[in-house]
Amino acid sequence: MRPYRSITPESGSRINLKELVAYKDLFFVLAMRDLKVRYAQTFLGLIWALLQPFFTLLIFTLIFGRAIKVDTGAIPYTVFALCGMSAWSYFSFVMNQSGTSIVGAQEMIKKIYFPRLIIPLSKALVAFVDFGITLVLLFGLMVYHGLPLQVEIVWLPFFMLLNIIAALGVGIWLSSLTIRYRDFQHVIPFMVQFGLYATPIAYPASLIPEKYQLLFHINPMAGIVEGFRWSILGAEPPAPTSFISFAVVLVMFVSGVFYFKRMERVMADIV
Repeated sequence: MRPYRSITPESGSRINLKELVAYKDLFFVLAMRDLKVRYAQTFLGLIWALLQPFFTLLIFTLIFGRAIKVDTGAIPYTVFALCGMSAWSYFSFVMNQSGTSIVGAQEMIKKIYFPRLIIPLSKALVAFVDFGITLVLLFGLMVYHGLPLQVEIVWLPFFMLLNIIAALGVGIWLSSLTIRYRDFQHVIPFMVQFGLYATPIAYPASLIPEKYQLLFHINPMAGIVEGFRWSILGAEPPAPTSFISFAVVLVMFVSGVFYFKRMERVMADIV
């Protein structure tokens, strides 16, 4: 691991790829620490990562699958909903954890210098544990219902990359904003709850009226969830308006990194 150095205004204002690579050991240390803190000394351990999507899926199935009877075509509702949840669970975890990560690491930030961007970035690695478990559950349901993987599965890495960028884009923005405005710590749970229903997880995007499709796809996760279903289940391909979601993802990530870089110069003083 690269030796730490005392913080200076000059070093605190630099964020570049070479520096992030140089501190890769710290990146992995922070990720492993978060994993241990999350699951150490828990009775059920990793089973907690299975219980959350299971009970969410149960609620969706009872309300949207049985009561409202959302039409998902030839795809069983449980598989349809869980596929959307696999993308959303990763996004919401990274957004939630990285959004409060800088405030949570304020003591370390005040004492030593390292590229602060490593802190929210490390959350993206931790979230792969929950995502992997949800994906295993999804594939298990697909086998149970006799649904084969489609050739479109080759596009899954692309949509997963977009999911990572979207989660980090929102998370980096929130981590920067919570430094100055601590109120955003209370806004994050609301954003997670609202986004769960504003994203086509429990229902197909085709249910949204045509005149609202442009507005609907401003949500960066709308197009990503559609892409997940298309690549894994062979469902309807993402609508043309999904490219709005993809553009929003890139804009949020790039602008978030630039704002974070600006805030990093004074981060140790105001955190």
